Amino acid sequence: MTSTLRRIGVLTSGGDAPGLNAVLRAIVKTASIEYGWEVVGIESGFEGLLSPPHVRALGVAEVRGILPLGGTILGTTNRGRFGLVERDGELRRDPGAYEQLADNARALGIDALIVLGGDGSQGIASELATVGVRAIGVPKTIDNDLFGCDRTFGFDTALSVATEAIDRLHTTAASHDRVMVLEVMGRDAGWIALHAGIGGGADVILVPELPFSMDAVAAKVGDREGAGAKFSIVVVAEGANERGGPRFYQAATGTLGGIGHHVAAGIAERTGKDCRVVVLGHLQRGGSPTPYDRILATRYGAAAVRFLAEGRDGEVVVLQGAEVTTIPMRSCAGVVRAIPPDDEMVTTARGIGIAFGDEDVRTLDVDRAGAATATDPAATAAAGAEPGAGATAGAVLA
Repeated sequence: MTSTLRRIGVLTSGGDAPGLNAVLRAIVKTASIEYGWEVVGIESGFEGLLSPPHVRALGVAEVRGILPLGGTILGTTNRGRFGLVERDGELRRDPGAYEQLADNARALGIDALIVLGGDGSQGIASELATVGVRAIGVPKTIDNDLFGCDRTFGFDTALSVATEAIDRLHTTAASHDRVMVLEVMGRDAGWIALHAGIGGGADVILVPELPFSMDAVAAKVGDREGAGAKFSIVVVAEGANERGGPRFYQAATGTLGGIGHHVAAGIAERTGKDCRVVVLGHLQRGGSPTPYDRILATRYGAAAVRFLAEGRDGEVVVLQGAEVTTIPMRSCAGVVRAIPPDDEMVTTARGIGIAFGDEDVRTLDVDRAGAATATDPAATAAAGAEPGAGATAGAVLA
């Protein structure tokens, strides 16, 4: 099948992630050195193949030195004509965009595409076969939530950034007897929060998969206070939500964000503790990838080229256990790999005393000295007191 391929195209789509350039480098070097193929870099994701196309030749010289660089030399976007739009009450894709992409790919002599992107991008790529374009995918999501894949590149780098942030917050929280709330990425899956929370020694981890009770979170803080630990560290994924409540979005951008401030306000109201919030945001996406991510990204890029050479397409390169293999694009398009409630990591965290906010709810009282103490709701009612009465709000600052 290698004789049918002379020129391949590569694009990066969706949000950026540390390791994208390492994938591009591996694709170009493997295609050029092992198979003698030409590589065309497509700029700004799928949009770069719409008229007029925005492409450039990528040879070994063009990818020299990019292994440790964050971001993507091709640029990327998660907007444009390839997203789902509502038509006649249904979510559909614009067939005209796909036909134009196919026409331009043929005009450029591109025999196949390698698509670097997450579940949404792989969903777009899975439709390319309908217009006669061969494609193979490389998973890209720092949330580590692509279905069928044990580890995506960029996750380890984001995890390292979040864990270092927790390490730094420990010292300032202990110095001031504060509750520090760290908001990390994790739209639909809380893998970054879970791993960083364990690795950094957090006291509470809040993830989308386990809706939390604010009273349970406050009870954990109260338990620590009663045991002599005057500070607490709470890690919350941006997609986490209070049980029965909505997810939080930023008014300016329409993107997820704000749950950290909500959690801090709820803890302050119930405990009287001084609470501060740190939102890592895009710091997790930027910067140089870790050695692990550079190696994984290189393995993915090289494997994508090899699988194309074998005549395979419509598949996504994934890591399962220690093996790099593939799964059908359609099997992971739009599907999230969520944290199972009984996941070993969750069990481990609970076993060492980390709370997830889904525990049995208790209420808190605050004594006149401002110290929070956990009380049993039945005992409080028997004494004729309002559960949570007397709580005063602490400062909530970004």
